[in-house]
Amino acid sequence: MKPVSNALSAIGNTPLVKLSKIVPYDSADVWLKLEYLNPTGSYKDRMALAMIEGAEKRGDLKPGMTVVEYTGGSTGSSIAFICAIKGYKFHVISSNVFASEKLETMKIFGADLEIINSATGKIKSDLIQKMIDRAKQLSEKDDYYFTDQLNNSDIIKGFEKMGDEIQNQLEKPIHGFCSSIGTAGALMGVSNVLLRSKRKPKIVALEPESAAFYSKGIRNGKHQVEGVGLGFELPLLDKDNFNEARGIDESEARLMVKKLAKHEGIFAGTSTGLNLVGALQLAKEIGKGRNVVTLACDSGFKYLNGNLFS
Repeated sequence: MKPVSNALSAIGNTPLVKLSKIVPYDSADVWLKLEYLNPTGSYKDRMALAMIEGAEKRGDLKPGMTVVEYTGGSTGSSIAFICAIKGYKFHVISSNVFASEKLETMKIFGADLEIINSATGKIKSDLIQKMIDRAKQLSEKDDYYFTDQLNNSDIIKGFEKMGDEIQNQLEKPIHGFCSSIGTAGALMGVSNVLLRSKRKPKIVALEPESAAFYSKGIRNGKHQVEGVGLGFELPLLDKDNFNEARGIDESEARLMVKKLAKHEGIFAGTSTGLNLVGALQLAKEIGKGRNVVTLACDSGFKYLNGNLFS
């Protein structure tokens, strides 16, 4: 790899790895895109860069302005990283329910961190709404730019690049793709690319079973899978882009994270466990000799102070 001018050029072009030990013999091959190898350890680097550069190109974000966003942590870390390089101030709204590693990362990159406490210690849609409302309030200031991740279609463009990478790396037909949904940017971006092919894969949207809004209609369900399962309608999610939504048991996802580390040497977070449980289900259904792709969203190092690995 050639030298680059700054760390933004390190975003993307992550490896696609075939899992060899945890996939049953009679199932399709399962391929995992190692997105935790992005600079801040998360695929959110892609969407953060797309949002900031999209705003710059439109003239909505100018030098001297402050970026504001609500976030569970990884998006905030990614925006803080990009703002640090580009010279913007960043005011971020988050909560004590999210991993302390993520909150500290945002502060280290120079973000002004504002915390909204969770009364239950769980992620619920009403907590997310409070964070959104506070970000909207701040965005009314003339010198603030609100990236507004849930309504910002720039993120889909950022993740379409990931879809292109997957297609170019595998060089084989893709029969299935699944991804957990938070903003739905990753699912939309990758599916936009995969659905252009003649052989259209089965695409499944995943969510925590206890907060399965799309698969079971559960509103304001409680869970601890950061970055996904918001419990309400997602503005960017086009239902024509996926075949079905499935709820995945969070306890299975947590066990899968440990299994993935122990048997495949891949150290990832809870949403990756959710993705992999879904991918193994899909691989079993699709059958041997075919290919299923999913995403390792972020690094396990973001969760060492919590209970994921205890």
